[in-house]
Amino acid sequence: MPAYHLAQLNIAWMKAPLESPEMADFVANLERINALAEGSPGYVWRLQDEAGDATAIRPFGDEVLVNMSVWEDVQSLSDYVYKSAHTEMLKRRREWFERVEQAHQVLWWVPAGHRPSVTEAAERLAHLREHGATAQAFTFRHAFAAPA
Repeated sequence: MPAYHLAQLNIAWMKAPLESPEMADFVANLERINALAEGSPGYVWRLQDEAGDATAIRPFGDEVLVNMSVWEDVQSLSDYVYKSAHTEMLKRRREWFERVEQAHQVLWWVPAGHRPSVTEAAERLAHLREHGATAQAFTFRHAFAAPA
């Protein structure tokens, strides 16, 4: 068993309230896409509230949705994000979410068994925004290997 797992945070600014007709297709697909993640090779854990998703968790503001999960490695997460039915949602993201210029996704290594807090994730995102990709906070494009 690996000593480290990959944590990820992804935040997105909604174009309309979650309950609005504009967000209906996004909401309708949440359960399916979350189940797809949970059934994907390398999946370990995801942030969720009592409703089974993380839409009620809003540490970055009322208009910002949070997605946070832990995976066995970068390749497992990448395969889920870019090589599964999840890509359907990626292709439609501009329908639901604002385009942002600053970093909105961050990856980092955690000890196996650790479940990162939203505060920890926010600190990693802030680190990425301030310093660029480092071993402490990185991106798919500039990924770092797990600690030895």
